[in-house]
Amino acid sequence: MSELTYPEDILYHAEHTWVRIADDNTAVVGITDFAQDQLGEVAFVDLPSVGSAFAAGDEFGTVESIKAVSSLHMPVSGTVTAVNEALGSDPSHVNTSPYGEGWMLRITVAADADRSHLMNDQDYAGQLK
Repeated sequence: MSELTYPEDILYHAEHTWVRIADDNTAVVGITDFAQDQLGEVAFVDLPSVGSAFAAGDEFGTVESIKAVSSLHMPVSGTVTAVNEALGSDPSHVNTSPYGEGWMLRITVAADADRSHLMNDQDYAGQLK
């Protein structure tokens, strides 16, 4: 697991999703390097429609690989403002760039969103050991 990365500017959910929250309460959501590694080669990603709202922990879609189909869980409450359409034609971005081109959703974080359950990079990496 030493080759897996966990950027410091991201918050992590126990269900292996991440969120990068900007100052204006917009955010980007994806799955962690650990999650993509465990799944293996990603073949398909099913994501919600723009305008869909989710509470923290809610299932927002699925990711399918040769090995398994896994549920995706929203790291923080919010409303979807964009979906990474590129994953429809090339889901391998989830494997090659989970924190970059493999992003899944852009959201507006709910004003009352609880972030206390989210972990920093060190805490997340520590829970994987």
